[in-house]
Amino acid sequence: MSSVNYASAAAPAPASGLPLVDLRSDTVTRPTPAMRQAMLAAELGDDVFGDDPTVNALQARIAELLGFEAALFMPSGTASNLCALLTHCGRGDEYLVGQLAHTYRYEGGGAAVLGGIQPQPLVQQPGGELALADIAAAIKPDDVHFARSRLLCLENTWNGKVLGLDYLAEATALARQRGLNTHLDGARLFNAAVATAGAGGDPYAAARQIASHFDSVSVCFSKGLGAPVGSALCGSRAFIEQAKRARKMTGGGMRQVGLLAAGALHALEHHVHRLADDHALARRLAEGLAALPGITVTPPQTNIVFAEVADGCGAALLEHLRTRGVLATGLIGLRFVTHLDVDAAGVDRALAAAAEFLL
Repeated sequence: MSSVNYASAAAPAPASGLPLVDLRSDTVTRPTPAMRQAMLAAELGDDVFGDDPTVNALQARIAELLGFEAALFMPSGTASNLCALLTHCGRGDEYLVGQLAHTYRYEGGGAAVLGGIQPQPLVQQPGGELALADIAAAIKPDDVHFARSRLLCLENTWNGKVLGLDYLAEATALARQRGLNTHLDGARLFNAAVATAGAGGDPYAAARQIASHFDSVSVCFSKGLGAPVGSALCGSRAFIEQAKRARKMTGGGMRQVGLLAAGALHALEHHVHRLADDHALARRLAEGLAALPGITVTPPQTNIVFAEVADGCGAALLEHLRTRGVLATGLIGLRFVTHLDVDAAGVDRALAAAAEFLL
């Protein structure tokens, strides 16, 4: 299938006058009215001096939720992961990471460019795991010929797939036995937590359980949680003190940023449980697409649906959807992402538009 990305394509308003159904990513959400009010009411200070009370409250809250001593508010997930790598590793060190993981493939090579840190990419299993045997084989001996293996970096969710708790325990235990620290790119950690907790479960407890296996965790507020900007890096108090230097060095020190932290705080308190709605809509979309001819759909575990269209028609389907006011992406197969600003009516409009093309 053609690998065409319409993520930045301008889309016309649907002829019906209905709003766009934007399934490109859960990063496209707008703050809710309640979130906007919380942001307007935020107490502010200078965060570089450490005296923005709203940022401090957010950092304390996310650290407590995930079971860490401290946390650091970051402008993006890329910045959060980069500062984690710069803190865990020095020049000439390496980190083990998935071949298709975000920290390796989609963050501009920042660890290598800015930190002199060598990535050791490993082939991922269908669920996003790194095989334990591959991890063990990739860890270098203590020899001057090799980069120093310092860190295992995992991602949860990966392409919407959830890493199991047993696997997390085994992979991180192996890393520690071999002298490596561990970092989790948890951009969609709370999606993973909601799926892990299941119906009626406690996603906050599940998030803490996932995070407990790692020395540091990055979690994003601007994806499924619906905040406009920001991520947090969590770790020990000593680790976060070091990470502050990396944040400053890379230009991530911000001033009266409590305006943004208030949105993230609101999201943590009000938007975690509702991620189950996004997951349900993703299943509704996947089931509807799978019922159409000429398209193969991967059943979603969270809020991301992947599909392949027969005869190389993926790009044509994306263009057809765009003309009907439905946006999706085609960078790694067709990808549809449900989120705070998509409802059942929007999913049904997407299915109707796809049916026009495929039937």
